[in-house]
Amino acid sequence: MEYFMYGLLFFLVVCALAVSFTKNLLNAVLVFMSYSLIMSIIWILLESPDLAITEAAVGAGVTSILFFITLKKIEAIRKGHKDEQTEK
Repeated sequence: MEYFMYGLLFFLVVCALAVSFTKNLLNAVLVFMSYSLIMSIIWILLESPDLAITEAAVGAGVTSILFFITLKKIEAIRKGHKDEQTEK
């Protein structure tokens, strides 16, 4: 169980660094969502289910949806490759 916790902490640090250094906003939101899910698993292992549910609902759920809506509004998410090809 201890190795599993160390593995989760390692992936938590990797996700934090990946969000910091990625240039693509959509990838940053996806990595942030995985960061929140890993954090909620850690809260479960620390026997704090109320914080785990809150982290999963707010961190991975609501915040990620708001980020996706924001990216769609600022047109950072495009409909497909056809739009990119017509712009060139």
